[in-house]
Amino acid sequence: MLTVAESRPTERAQFIRKTYLHLAGAVGAFIVLEVLLFQTGIAAAITQFFASSRFTWLAILGAFALLGWLSRSLAAKADSIQTQYVGLGLYIVAEALIFAPILYIAATFSDPSVIPTAGILTLLLFAGLTTIAFTTKKDFSFLGGILTICGFVALGLIICSAIFGFTLGLIFSVAMVIFASVAILYDTSKVMHHYATHQYVAASLELFASVALLFWYVLRIVMSMSSRR
Repeated sequence: MLTVAESRPTERAQFIRKTYLHLAGAVGAFIVLEVLLFQTGIAAAITQFFASSRFTWLAILGAFALLGWLSRSLAAKADSIQTQYVGLGLYIVAEALIFAPILYIAATFSDPSVIPTAGILTLLLFAGLTTIAFTTKKDFSFLGGILTICGFVALGLIICSAIFGFTLGLIFSVAMVIFASVAILYDTSKVMHHYATHQYVAASLELFASVALLFWYVLRIVMSMSSRR
C-alpha cells in the first residue's frame, strides 16, 4: 500500500485538503448535534441521568470506549468510502452524547464566555501542533507506545475516581491537555505515514478524536478558572 508520504505531491496535497475539510465537517456536525440536543431538552436529561450515579457515568464511559474503538477500527480498515463515513458518523454521534453533560453544565452554570474561549484555545493549539507536524516532517510514530501507557494510566485514574468518589483536579486536566496535544502530533504523523490517499475520511476521524479530547480538557480548565473568579 502506497502511503500518503510516499505518494505524488499532487495526491498528497489532495489528501490533506480532503482530510481537513472532513475534519471541519465533523466539527460542524458535532456542533449541530449539540444544538439539537440542547433545544430538544435531551442534553438536560442526559446530564440528570449521568448525575444520578457515578457508576452510571462509568457504564457510559465503557460503552463510549467500545463504540469509539468500533467506529475508528471500521473507518481505518475500510477501503470503502461509505464504510469510512459510517465509522465517522457513529463517532460524531457518540462524542455529541458524551459531551452533552459538560457543555450543558458549562452553558448553564458558568460564564457565557467559557465555551467559546475553550473552543478558540483548542483551535489555536490544534493549528500550532499541526504546523509543527507538517513543518518538521518528522515521523512521530514512536509516540504510540508512550500514548498507550499514559492512556491506560489516565483511564485507571478516571475509573478509580468514579468508584471511590474522589475528584480529578486541575493538574490532571493540564496533564490530559498535554496528552491530547501529543496525540495530535502522533495522529497527524500517523495519517501521513501509515494511511493511503483514499483513507481521508478515516484520517479525519483520527484527528477529530484527538481534537475532541483536547477540547474536553481545555473546557474543564477554563471552567475551573472561571469558577475561581
